[in-house]
Amino acid sequence: MLFRESETVELKEVVTDEIKKEILAFANCDGGKVYIGVRDDGTVIGVTDPDSVSLQISNMVRDAIKPDVTMFLHYDTIEEDGKDIVVVDIQRGTDRPYYLAKKGMRPEGVYVRQGYSSVPATDAAIRRMIKETDGDRFEAMRSLNQDLTFEAVKKEFALRNVEFGPQQMRTLKMIDQDGLYSNLGMLLSDQCIHTIKVAVFQGMDQTIFKDRREFGGSLLRQMNEVYEFIDFRNQTRSTIEKLLRIDVRDYPEIAVREALLNLLVHRDYSFSASALISIYVDRIEFVSIGGLMPGIELEDVMMGISVCRNQNLANVFYRLHLVEAYGTGIGKIMRAYEGMTEKPMIETSKNAFKIILPNINIKYESDDRFAYTGRSKEKDAFETEASLSDGEEKVLEYARIHGAITRRNVKNLLEVSTSTAARVIKKLVSSNLLKPNGKARATSYTLV
Repeated sequence: MLFRESETVELKEVVTDEIKKEILAFANCDGGKVYIGVRDDGTVIGVTDPDSVSLQISNMVRDAIKPDVTMFLHYDTIEEDGKDIVVVDIQRGTDRPYYLAKKGMRPEGVYVRQGYSSVPATDAAIRRMIKETDGDRFEAMRSLNQDLTFEAVKKEFALRNVEFGPQQMRTLKMIDQDGLYSNLGMLLSDQCIHTIKVAVFQGMDQTIFKDRREFGGSLLRQMNEVYEFIDFRNQTRSTIEKLLRIDVRDYPEIAVREALLNLLVHRDYSFSASALISIYVDRIEFVSIGGLMPGIELEDVMMGISVCRNQNLANVFYRLHLVEAYGTGIGKIMRAYEGMTEKPMIETSKNAFKIILPNINIKYESDDRFAYTGRSKEKDAFETEASLSDGEEKVLEYARIHGAITRRNVKNLLEVSTSTAARVIKKLVSSNLLKPNGKARATSYTLV
């Protein structure tokens, strides 16, 4: 028999660590055979103990290659020129891409056959194999990153008294049958690569920025931090009706909540672009990447019909009691504005879905009877807040989230000197945005 290397044949004189790459490459492509006991030039030298060689390779593969590829390997011993040769027959695997456990599902861990050699796969090739194996649903595909942690998820589940552990992760499909993290696991992990960008503008267009932030980490962490960021700017305004003072927030809290959840649950995460939230004087715009699902029209959405793009993610939010049922969010947003002249708007395109929440109180902007509650009597707080610097905004946000802030907190938060921190606090106190509590070094400051 003439031995010659090809796209489907690899020759090895002895068993070395490199054989794992050859087996990986064949399993990731169209299969092939590895002959042990044959030099690269085709010279047969044989092996002394074929059974031992087969067992050695089997143990290497079982420990080093993920997912399990052993079912696609067949071992045989043939005799050539009176010498024994071990033949490892590798079939194309069904759980591609296969990768070296120590390297992960990255180019340095995934190999493919190219000509007579086994070479690292490209990122595009890895994604293509995942898609071919797992289908088109992004959340069900295996995550490229398998080094994930879930501190934010554990905290959220514990807060809502919902059990969370390995069994729950499998039930929720964060882990697949091979023990690998899915993209759903990645989205909920602390290493989530998708973000939400929030921008605050001074007027009704994007001419002047007041603040901008990008929120990352677990989707559950993004949910909480983005809501706090918006809620801090969702002012409470008072109007006087005869002898009654009526307090109304700019945006109904239920509408903000449902718009944010819609953005998180229905976003198309196969796109890498960030979701966008823009806060203007007269409205908030939530822009989610990914248009309507095929076969669904805007009229269907308004009637409560919902086809969920990320069903597994929606199930996680359902278990956490964040959503009640599919298709109810838009109805809740509309009902939150019931009886008001301002109504939410929804706009869609091929690749985007936008919810626009109008500011209920914008009509009072020039009305002398209008006042911000808890603000300075001598200066309209809207003008005061509009003139705040990014650093001062951060101080107020810190005080809101933590309940209070100290001079040392300001110094560390803004990375400034003690005197500068004192000046920042003094300005916010004089603007009636912060009030002091305690004396001397024990003084802390809370929101007015």
